[in-house]
Amino acid sequence: MKRIIKNGHLLDLQTGTINKRDILIDNGMIQTIAENVTDPEAEVIDVAGKLVVPGLIDMHVHFREPGFERKETIATGSAAAAKGGFTTVACMPNTRPVIDSPETVRQVLSRAQEAGLARVLVYGAITVRELGQELTDMEGLKEAGVFAVTDDGVGVQSSRMMKEAMRRAHSLGLPVVAHCEDDTLAKGGSVHQGVFAAKHGLKGIPSEAEAIHVGRDILLAEDIGVHYHVCHISAEQSVRLVREAKQRGQKVTAEVTPHHLLLCDEDIPEPNAMWKMNPPLRSEQDRQALIEGLKDGTIDIIATDHAPHTSEEKAWDMEKAPFGIVGLETAFPLLYTHLVEKGVLTLAELVDKMTRKPAEIFGLQYGELAVGKPADVTVIDLEAEREIDPTTFKSLGRNTPFAGWKVKGWPVLTLLEGEITWREI
Repeated sequence: MKRIIKNGHLLDLQTGTINKRDILIDNGMIQTIAENVTDPEAEVIDVAGKLVVPGLIDMHVHFREPGFERKETIATGSAAAAKGGFTTVACMPNTRPVIDSPETVRQVLSRAQEAGLARVLVYGAITVRELGQELTDMEGLKEAGVFAVTDDGVGVQSSRMMKEAMRRAHSLGLPVVAHCEDDTLAKGGSVHQGVFAAKHGLKGIPSEAEAIHVGRDILLAEDIGVHYHVCHISAEQSVRLVREAKQRGQKVTAEVTPHHLLLCDEDIPEPNAMWKMNPPLRSEQDRQALIEGLKDGTIDIIATDHAPHTSEEKAWDMEKAPFGIVGLETAFPLLYTHLVEKGVLTLAELVDKMTRKPAEIFGLQYGELAVGKPADVTVIDLEAEREIDPTTFKSLGRNTPFAGWKVKGWPVLTLLEGEITWREI
C-alpha cells in the first residue's frame, strides 16, 4: 500500500542540516521526497516535525536461535530491533547448532522471514562448530545466503587457520569478521585487568588479549587482501593498529558498541553480572581512545553486540555468569543523550555510523533515504525523555547495566520496506 510520511524533519548526513520533507512510499520503495507530497490513495502518517532517518543497521546481534530460545528467538529479537529503530540486523553464528552449514543458514533466514519485523542478515562460521580446527564449507554457506564469516564468541586461535580462512573467504568475496581474543591471556577472566578487578580480587582480561589478535589478523589480511572487520573493538592498542592499517590503505574496518563508548571499568558499582560483557569494559583511557577513533573514522560503525541471557544466568556471580548485555532497544537514545547532546558527536555523525556507513562497508543497498531505495525508515522523537525500563523490552533479555538511566531520542515509528514494524505515534 501507499504511505506518506508527512511533516518529517529529514537529516542531511553530508551537511548536517535538517529540512522539512514528506516521503511517498509505494510497493516498498521510496517514490518521492519533497516539501509537500499528496496522494489521495495513500495512508498519511503525520510525524509532526520528528526526526526522520534511514532505518538503523546493526551488524552485530545474537538472536540465539537455534538452540537457546529461552534467551531469545529470531521473532523476539526482531521485535526488539524494530522497537529500537533497526530495520537491518546481522546475526552471529554462535548458536546450537552453530551456523556452520547451509541447512542452518536456510533455517535462520526462513524464521526471520516468518517474523517479518527486521531484515536479518546471517553470518556463517569460519570453523566447524567454532572449534577452530576445521574450516567450514564457505562456498556452500555463501550459496545458502551468508554475507560474511566469523567465529564471533571465540577468537580463532591458530594463525595458520585464520590465514587459510582469509584466503578462502577472499576468493568468494566474503568479508572476514573477527572476535579478537587470545585465550592464553584471556581465559578465566571476567572483567578488564584494571581498577575494578584489583579492587575485588577478580582475574582480569588484559587489553593485549584483544590487540594481539587485531595485529596478527591485520598482517594476515594485508598479505591476502581480504576485507577484515574487527568486532566490538575496546582497547586503545587495537584502535592504534586499525588506524595504522587504514593509513597504509588496507581494507580494514571496525565497530564499537554503545557500552564501550559510554562506560569504563571504574563505572562498575559492584560485582554484578549485569556489567559483565566480552570484551569487558576497559579503562577510561581506552574509552577516550574509542571516542577519538570513532570521530576520526578509524572506527567505522556502531554495533550493539545485543547478547540476551536469562535472568537466572545473570544472577550468578561475576566469574560464573555468561558474558553479554542487550542493546537493541536502548542504543540510539543512550548515544543521542550522552554523545550528541553533550557535543561529543554531531547528530549527523551518529546517524551516519548507524545507517549509511555500515551499508557502505558491507556493500548493502540500504542505509539511505533516497528515491528508488527500499523504504526503510525510522522516526525518532528527540524530545521524548524517559527511563530505561527492562520490563518493557520486547527482547526476552533484561540484562542491561543501563536500567534506570533517563535518556532522550526514542524511536517512535519503524518501517521496513514500507511496512510498519513498530509504532507508538
